[in-house]
Amino acid sequence: MAAPRPLRLLLAACAGWLALYELHVVLAPGLDAGVVFSRFAHDVVLIAAAVVCLARVPFVRGPERLAWALIGGGVLAWSLGEIYYTAVLWTDPDPPIPSLADAGYLLFPPLMLTGALALLRARARGIPRSLWVDGLTAALGVAALSAAIVFETVLDSVDGRSLATLTSLAYPLFDLLLLGLTVGALASTGWRLDRTWMLLAAGVSTFWLADSLYLVRTAQGVYESGGWFDAGWWAGLALIAAAAWQRAPSRERRPSEERVRVIAVPLAFGAAGLGLLVYGAVANVNLLAVGLATASLIAVMARATLTFGENVAMLRTSRDEALTDALTDLGNRRALARALDELLPLADPERPLVLALFDLDGFKQYNDTFGHPAGDALLVRLGGNLSAFLHGRGRAFRMGGDEFCALFQTAGEPSEPMVHGAAAALSEHGDGFSITCSHGAIALPLETTEPVEALRIADQRMYANKHAGRTSAGRQSKDVLLRALAERDPHLGTHAETVALAAATAEALGLPPDVVEQVRHASELHDVGKVAIPDAILGKPGPLTAEEWRFVRRHTLIGERIILAAPALARVATLVRSSHERWDGTGYPDALAGEAIPVGARIVGVADAFAAMLAGRPYRPARTPDDALEELRRAGGTQFDPVVVDAWCAAYAARALSPIS
Repeated sequence: MAAPRPLRLLLAACAGWLALYELHVVLAPGLDAGVVFSRFAHDVVLIAAAVVCLARVPFVRGPERLAWALIGGGVLAWSLGEIYYTAVLWTDPDPPIPSLADAGYLLFPPLMLTGALALLRARARGIPRSLWVDGLTAALGVAALSAAIVFETVLDSVDGRSLATLTSLAYPLFDLLLLGLTVGALASTGWRLDRTWMLLAAGVSTFWLADSLYLVRTAQGVYESGGWFDAGWWAGLALIAAAAWQRAPSRERRPSEERVRVIAVPLAFGAAGLGLLVYGAVANVNLLAVGLATASLIAVMARATLTFGENVAMLRTSRDEALTDALTDLGNRRALARALDELLPLADPERPLVLALFDLDGFKQYNDTFGHPAGDALLVRLGGNLSAFLHGRGRAFRMGGDEFCALFQTAGEPSEPMVHGAAAALSEHGDGFSITCSHGAIALPLETTEPVEALRIADQRMYANKHAGRTSAGRQSKDVLLRALAERDPHLGTHAETVALAAATAEALGLPPDVVEQVRHASELHDVGKVAIPDAILGKPGPLTAEEWRFVRRHTLIGERIILAAPALARVATLVRSSHERWDGTGYPDALAGEAIPVGARIVGVADAFAAMLAGRPYRPARTPDDALEELRRAGGTQFDPVVVDAWCAAYAARALSPIS
């Protein structure tokens, strides 16, 4: 969340004061500004930074609350140490080392370090190992440079007192750790523009620069209080306080993190370590800097090893995904092609390789009834059943959609038992559904030695098996419904010659054989829903009332429900539902118009009207075929599809039908 307005104003005031202070020191160092730029003024800025940082604590939860409490505590400790140092300077221009001020100063790095680690732990979950190594490389590279620039100078300048020596050396050591950690944390984010870590890194870097210049100048005996870099300490703490109020970034990895900079930046830090070692070969560089530079190169080598391992794993995963069906974990079509390429040249005619293809029957209706998630779960179950059945004897594949494949070798025995067993594994029955499968098989290399040809033949046999099964099941179901219709009222059936004429019309329109068969069945069954209409309405001698018409018009929906009880007739049910739609959109039950009406239903509508006109009704006499054909032509374009009417008339003329009674 954004900082509250008072805190934003406080930070802005601190930034403004620091900018004015720097301008004063650089451009007008001799100008007396009174208390505005006195040491006490900067103490106010430090306390303000501590308040802003600690004010963040109540607004966060979990590990981040502890992190900002520790970081804010470190800022406060350094500020209190500086206030004490300012007070001591009033009485002693050369305060002793160490003093209480050093206690405050030296509390800042461990508190800041611990808080930064807590913050990194809270925000860095799920970071890959390679980015952790990047962070370590960056940290070691920065620490090596810092050690080479600062540590040697400080070490040479300390006096013989052990406590003073430890105090003086503690500053660069802590700075090394703190700077390395913040740069490493930024690296572990993939060098994203995370404002929290960027401001922390900027604050620590500014602080480190001021500390380093102070230590070097003090070691050289030229340091004077109030110089231009003194503001680096204060600005560093203000930047850390501002970091506390930055919004936590999304954990989502972005494509930009995969770019060259992810590896280029750690390589740059490693190159800095290498350059330092080269420089150390011709100049005197302290042992700590050499050790850190060497460690940075080792980290770069570790990063290269990790990258190689990640690339190998990625290639392996890509290869597996390319050969595996994502839903069922079976081999896919590409895996089957590879298996055929490997096994077919080795196949023995006496122990043939059998390729069997399977296509589920009833799966579309299952999907429509129970939904696609349930359909996916069914495919997973059936795929598991097939794989378990073939375990140790062959391999299972999913070709896509609701098609599966089995590849197994026989020992000379017939393959039918295995094929039928696999088909049984791909079957499931339950309340309101029945899933079976059609199949086709081929023996290799007895029938072909070409994988593409083997798949083509097996596919042809599978669809021949499917068509035969549908025809048989559909015919049996249709016969049962027609018998029920005849028992209800013999006049509800459709004359055989009208059915034949509907099929001939479908053929004349170029419809495929399976659709022609559906039209034939729909022509016979389109009135099956009238079994639910009372005899008083069906046999009424006069015109029907509006209420009676509403009742009659339900028969297409009732017929659809009856026919859907036979899964093999599912497509026929659709034609029956739409058989009373009109070309102009005024029909029922869905008010479909034009091409939106299934073409088979348009043919059935013409067949029904033609048969009704030739048959007598209690309220009107039968018409002649010529009158009926003329009426169809007049209704073409309004009630009927004119193209279907023309095809019907042509088919009637070609068959030379006698009047239908």
